[in-house]
Amino acid sequence: MQTFDQFETLVAGEREGRDNFKILVSSVLPRPVAFVSTISAAGVPNLAPFSFFNAVGSNPPAVIFSPCTMRDGTDKDTLNNIREVGEFVVHVVPHNMKEGMNETAAAVGPEVSEFDLAGFTPIKSQFVKPPRAAESPVQMECKLVQIVPVGEGPLSANICIGEVLCFHIAEGYLLENGVVDSAKLDLVGRLDGSGYSTIRDRFEMPAPKR
Repeated sequence: MQTFDQFETLVAGEREGRDNFKILVSSVLPRPVAFVSTISAAGVPNLAPFSFFNAVGSNPPAVIFSPCTMRDGTDKDTLNNIREVGEFVVHVVPHNMKEGMNETAAAVGPEVSEFDLAGFTPIKSQFVKPPRAAESPVQMECKLVQIVPVGEGPLSANICIGEVLCFHIAEGYLLENGVVDSAKLDLVGRLDGSGYSTIRDRFEMPAPKR
């Protein structure tokens, strides 16, 4: 393994938030994409992608994602809807959904449904109010556990912790050993800028025995 003798140290507190953001998104790679559906108290559905996302537990199953406050200091419709309703659905994003997912990242008003904007098919959820997107092969209905703010103002984090109430797995994607067929999912991951990656190049590395 290579070792390094010299480093450039960047003190986060002495830098602009946008500059810290650039370091994070260009070094924490690849980041899985949470395609999150919510619904407003007025009944308007919303769909939006987030790459500050991961699974964090299994008893109960839980996920986190962070809709960061925008540069103008306002919060995203997803966050506002979760505050109002306390429920959301997390979808995975296969390669064949990438263009539609990208369309939902457009800045539109809260009265606009991204299901209509990007051509996704809403289907009724079993336990939560927000609809699911029929095009995603794995969907997780979640109830909000907690929103944890980290910082304040533009680009600050709003970590949404959700308990997964149920999983919807498309027929043919669940293997006999109880895991989802990751090769068949063909998911995309987020890089920096406008970059994305796939999970098509993989390798096996068994854990060491001790």
